[in-house]
Amino acid sequence: MNKRVAIVILNWNGESMMRQYLPGVVRFSADADIYIADNASTDNSVEMLRAEFPMCKLMLFDCNWGFAEGYNKALKNID
Repeated sequence: MNKRVAIVILNWNGESMMRQYLPGVVRFSADADIYIADNASTDNSVEMLRAEFPMCKLMLFDCNWGFAEGYNKALKNID
């Protein structure tokens, strides 16, 4: 069941930032669905997110769409 609030975070090669800041987002966002839109990262971001944050929903893009277009594409996929 989808929740009424969605948090969307755009990621590109942000493994260390995700590991540092995402626990706080998860901890204080129990009433929200958390989406990570990955802009074709080449680091271990996706693997780390799958292993350490399975409660987050991943959207994987086939290329780096940049900031605005990445968010636009992610938001189109959320109800």
